[in-house]
Amino acid sequence: MIIRAISIRQPFVELILQGRKTREYRSKPTNIRERVYLYASLRPADWPEAWRQVGKQPGELPTGAIVGSVEIVGCRVDGRTGGWAYVLKNP
Repeated sequence: MIIRAISIRQPFVELILQGRKTREYRSKPTNIRERVYLYASLRPADWPEAWRQVGKQPGELPTGAIVGSVEIVGCRVDGRTGGWAYVLKNP
């Protein structure tokens, strides 16, 4: 049974569901190691390269809804930013 959700902007949620995005970068670490729902935030990301990767435009992907799930299987320090990378598997 899934009891948690993580909120992520489109098109990044779509990239996770396609298995093409395997890390979610955050400012705080997590101890969660379980399947979580993916909630597509109401506001899409302003990241043209990510939209090109999914072949869609803002407004063409669902927002404001649970759209799938993924397993969080790890959490590592991100050497580039000093933040944290949640390791994702099995969307």
